[in-house]
Amino acid sequence: MEPLCRGAKMPVREQTPYVDNVEPRTLREGHSPDQSQRRAQAQPRRLDRRALAPPAGRWPRRPAPAGHNKNMYLLLAAHPRGVALQEMLPAGQANPANPEPRVLAPGDLPAVVRELEARRPAGQPPRWIWHRTQDWYPALLASGVEVERCYDVALCGNILAFSQFSAHTAYARNTDRVPAEDPLLPPKALQPPRPPADQGALFDNPGAGQASGWTLEELRAEYAEQQVALREVEPAENRRNRLQLLLAAESAAAMVAAEMQHAGVPWREDLHEQILVDHLGPRPPVGQRPARLEALAAELRGLLNSPGLNPDSPQDLMRALHRNGIEVKSTRKWELRESSHPAIEPLLEYKKLSRLHTANGWAWLDAWVSGGRFRPEYVVGGVVSGRWASRGGGALQIPRQVRGAVHADRGHKLIVADASQLEPRVLVALAQDSVMAEAARDQDLYAGIAAKGFGGDRAKAKMALLGAMYGATSGEAGRLMPQLARTYPRAVDFVERAARAGEAGRTVTTRLGRSSPPPSERWYLSQRSATAEEQRRAESIARSRGRFTRNFVVQGSAADWAACWLAELRRRLRTLRTAGTGGGAGGELVFFLHDEVMVHAPLEGVDDCISAIEESARAAKELLFGPIPVEFPVSLAVVDSYDLAK
Repeated sequence: MEPLCRGAKMPVREQTPYVDNVEPRTLREGHSPDQSQRRAQAQPRRLDRRALAPPAGRWPRRPAPAGHNKNMYLLLAAHPRGVALQEMLPAGQANPANPEPRVLAPGDLPAVVRELEARRPAGQPPRWIWHRTQDWYPALLASGVEVERCYDVALCGNILAFSQFSAHTAYARNTDRVPAEDPLLPPKALQPPRPPADQGALFDNPGAGQASGWTLEELRAEYAEQQVALREVEPAENRRNRLQLLLAAESAAAMVAAEMQHAGVPWREDLHEQILVDHLGPRPPVGQRPARLEALAAELRGLLNSPGLNPDSPQDLMRALHRNGIEVKSTRKWELRESSHPAIEPLLEYKKLSRLHTANGWAWLDAWVSGGRFRPEYVVGGVVSGRWASRGGGALQIPRQVRGAVHADRGHKLIVADASQLEPRVLVALAQDSVMAEAARDQDLYAGIAAKGFGGDRAKAKMALLGAMYGATSGEAGRLMPQLARTYPRAVDFVERAARAGEAGRTVTTRLGRSSPPPSERWYLSQRSATAEEQRRAESIARSRGRFTRNFVVQGSAADWAACWLAELRRRLRTLRTAGTGGGAGGELVFFLHDEVMVHAPLEGVDDCISAIEESARAAKELLFGPIPVEFPVSLAVVDSYDLAK
């Protein structure tokens, strides 16, 4: 079989899910080591691994030792008297040319950061090393200061602690980090750290001894240990460079998250109010139902012969349904639809409008939208696969009913970009399935797969491929799986091996090196059985973990791609803004959801922003996979309001 990466500059390897420490089998090299080395050095330059030349700081400087590269890495930590700033070497030691930390009053920090960012010898800004981006960057942004690069010690530490690429290092072996998971079910999410209690007062004058976060010494030691672990990652398979790229992209994503929270999603409160009035009626007094909901509740009481029915009470509602011969086990939509009782339609309508009122009604509008902006807090890496989560406001679940309120400012447009069929295309690249790659070339992936193996039935092709990625082994998806495996054996084999690894209690790893959390001791205990019933339960739990690892390696690699896309797009948009193209035509990132970004751009900058979005998507593919024959197309919509994007 021809290798998928035909023409790539770096050695072509078969991409496996990286089960524990089993190395992927080599397909064939086909390229010179010099080319590979040049590519490994050149690729990361677009993200966050360029040389960092120091600006002329205010510290008294000693002559640099011979061979010192003069890069500027700045450690930023809390101090009892304010803020401590220390210049570091890349490996984590204090810079011998400037070994003493500098202590600043909190209110002086924004001006110092602004000055250091502005001074760029050789065109390179400093890299800020801090515990958590969310602890420092929002306050800097509020003071009008942006930084170009950072190293988020907390995020990078979570990756290094669990990555199989670094599992042999002392850092990973001695970590005290514990992934939060149900001990008997697949791991779901790492709990995001709580923000410091005095986070909002970072630039105020704290009292003595009120320093928040890690001390300078603790942060320096942690950063140094992480750099040792990174140096100990084997260079084989380009693993070290890939893991470095992931750490850079994750840190850049943390800055994107803080910047999006600061910018906010453009949100028209008057349009939101009108949407609520149209669906629910006038704003009700606090504690009362809107008129439309109250009318539906009265209708339900009559249809179900229950004068005292409270449709918001699940127990009350179930009793009323059962009394009327509607034998359901839940009030889920699909189950209620099986009944032809006249109360079903108004009940479903009540549930839909009640969700709108509860999740995005007047209380939500008052709490989360201010000054024409919705500003949630994003949690980078909030899910173990690398996907983001959010803290408050439901930022990752903006329902279609209220998307009309997401509206561009006057003289601006919203550019909504969606990476089409991202996870299936990532699977093609990971599995190096050249047959599926050819099917996806220049067309809809599912249609291409259908044409080659499902008689042109796109719906069946989609069901089969998603079933392979998510572990659907029964029903129509299970019936279609053999056909998919015959036509595209490499892709199916890739996810099957990931599933078998999970069932055996092993871990799998994404393209850039993020690994699934190991199972807990209780999981291993669940696999011990003495009876047939215990064996069936053990097999069910093992299959559940297999479904998790099957999807983890694909979803996680898609998250790797998305992080690189975001980081590269951020860089390009900043370049447009700082260059002043078209009078500040760079636009700004205001929303991100898994494989979708939203840019708020001035009219004169729309074309430049579209080019930046598309070029960033291509750059992300090159960073992860090289010049492979798999496209990662981006669907674009330039609209006034979000509801018009899809």
